[in-house]
Amino acid sequence: MGNKPVKQEREEILLKVVPPLDRAYVRWLTRDLERIHGFTPRKPRAVTPPDHYIEYMRLNGWLDVNLDDPDLAHLFK
Repeated sequence: MGNKPVKQEREEILLKVVPPLDRAYVRWLTRDLERIHGFTPRKPRAVTPPDHYIEYMRLNGWLDVNLDDPDLAHLFK
């Protein structure tokens, strides 16, 4: 039951080494990332949830929304 020995602190220097990248690969990667993250569908379709989700939401009072609300009109075009 005595005192625990104190751990010696070691001085460590951590280096992050990055291997050289091929320029053609980097260009391809940036073009690909721009295409993926800049993608927006032209005519997005409305998604309707399954009926049991709608029933669950009604039971919890989450569907108490006035669909004739002018603030929501742009969502139902």
